[in-house]
Amino acid sequence: MAEVGKYNRLKVVKAVDFGLYLDGGDGQEILLPTRYVPQNTGVGDEIEVFIYHDNEGRLIATTARPKATVGEFQFLQVREVNEIGAFLDWGIMKDLFVPFREQRSTMQAGRWYTVFIRIDEVTGRIMGTARIEKYLNNTPPPYEYNQEVQLLVFEENEFGYKAVINNLHSGLIYRDDVFRKIEIGEHLKGYIKEIREDGKIDLSIVPLGYAKVEGIAGMILESLRLHGGFLPVGDKSDPEEIHALFHCSKKAFKQAVGALYKQKRILLEAQGIRLA
Repeated sequence: MAEVGKYNRLKVVKAVDFGLYLDGGDGQEILLPTRYVPQNTGVGDEIEVFIYHDNEGRLIATTARPKATVGEFQFLQVREVNEIGAFLDWGIMKDLFVPFREQRSTMQAGRWYTVFIRIDEVTGRIMGTARIEKYLNNTPPPYEYNQEVQLLVFEENEFGYKAVINNLHSGLIYRDDVFRKIEIGEHLKGYIKEIREDGKIDLSIVPLGYAKVEGIAGMILESLRLHGGFLPVGDKSDPEEIHALFHCSKKAFKQAVGALYKQKRILLEAQGIRLA
């Protein structure tokens, strides 16, 4: 049985003037309109498609790829708002519907919002909701220290930035750990910093511990090579200058420089650092 809101690999069972019919299971045939039919695809072939309902409530297939599927969070722009709700640009021909009851505040055309994509229990159709906290997993997370994760930043508060982790949990990037501009809706790589006793998760946007130092050390060495073996930065440099060069804190920079000096890979001079 074809799964609505997901990618499905289905067999072509019939060709017509306006497209192909695919086997959706249980005797159901799903139309793939001509505009989405890959070249040289015919009866008997299997094809990966995304399944959704058209405006008439009929199942339809497309080879276009939406910006997110059912069970995922995404940052989307509102195309239109009418008397029943908002319609968001979802990356396919049909917009994603978010009814008023699923909006945290009234959505406005042209603005961007983080939503969770789910199936409406009543209609069986795909819909979006901005009440994303209801769909974040509250079970104890299985993450390990410094584990790499995928983040979607969805909110800024007095402490820092809240982010969805691996489409499952919520975590916080503390403002003090941020050394570059972060945008709401940004997808970025992150690392597990700590899982607290209350289950809340602290995040970092750079590797932690020695892995972090190694990464910064590599950037320092590469930059030295590109600049003739010398950089005019050191203990007295401004944190902003260091961050502009290496996207890290001054403390992390000093740790990396110390490691390179111990390895005798650089020389420390009054005006900066030099490749050994």
